Amino acid sequence: MNLSKVAYTLLILICTVIILIYTQELVIPFVIALIVWFLIKGIKNTLRRIPFVRKKIPGWVQGAIALLFMSGAFTLMVDTLVRNIQQLSKSLPLYESNIEQSVTKINLIFGIDLLSKMKGFTDGFDFTGMISIILNTVTAFLGDTFLILIYILFLLLEEKVFGYKLKAMYPDSKKYNTVMDLLNKIDESISGYLGLKTLVSLLTGFLSYIVLLIVGVDAPVFWALLIFIMNYIPTVGSLVGTMFPAAFALLQFGEIAPFVYVLVFVGIIQVIIGNVVEPKLLGNTLNISSLVVILSLTIWGAIWGVMGMVLSVPITVMMIIVFEQIPQLRFIAILLSEKGELKA
Repeated sequence: MNLSKVAYTLLILICTVIILIYTQELVIPFVIALIVWFLIKGIKNTLRRIPFVRKKIPGWVQGAIALLFMSGAFTLMVDTLVRNIQQLSKSLPLYESNIEQSVTKINLIFGIDLLSKMKGFTDGFDFTGMISIILNTVTAFLGDTFLILIYILFLLLEEKVFGYKLKAMYPDSKKYNTVMDLLNKIDESISGYLGLKTLVSLLTGFLSYIVLLIVGVDAPVFWALLIFIMNYIPTVGSLVGTMFPAAFALLQFGEIAPFVYVLVFVGIIQVIIGNVVEPKLLGNTLNISSLVVILSLTIWGAIWGVMGMVLSVPITVMMIIVFEQIPQLRFIAILLSEKGELKA
């Protein structure tokens, strides 16, 4: 009997992975739409804390304001990324010549045979390929914008009638209240996590933008947005978000000093926010094992590529929050958690 359950479980997992791979063009926009929907609910809850808004403005108007805000922010982000990547692509020949100059200067100053080693490294570093990967990801974002907005609209419409459907499914008021309490806890936890994580990522991106602007790095808005997106990935994301603009500063200026400035100051911002500010704001919300973080990055990255890596931790955190509220699945949340301790 146990072997049968294991076999069925493995079969379900394999089928799920295959479905996720072959339906990613539809599933990824839906996951993004779901995350945006939770953010919209977070904005609505924030607006409702204002007495005037709560008393005078109807709920559907509050939802429309939150939707317009998120749509505008999303469109602006995608447009900014596309324009900055196009600008960087045009300047690639200049950056490639600058790296040769910087390597030559290091070789002359320190009197060591660093030139050949650095050349070997830069030959293997396909910056154009990296730009192409990012551009393709952003282009996919742009192409999916309409589909994502459609998903969000239908989620908002479904939200209005879902309560009636749930009441029809559970005529007994006690069961209905139990299910509603469960869904409200899941909703509040996920909305709270995504809202605070987005706030922390915005703060990291903004402070990094100031540093990049002062140093004079080209397209600082692009690198700040990249840092903002990468900040959703713990540990690995902050490392990538620091190294990419630092390496680009070396390519742009052809000197070591800007590289060091960006690496040190952006790194300090990442360390302070990641180890001081974020834990105080999020508390134990990000209750996820470090091993699970790496595994989720690997698994979702293998399934959905770069987009899977960006979405991996939010998806995993959402899974933990959902599973810990469902008694039958609580053991999975314990396995995925940091210390096996859950909130409730």
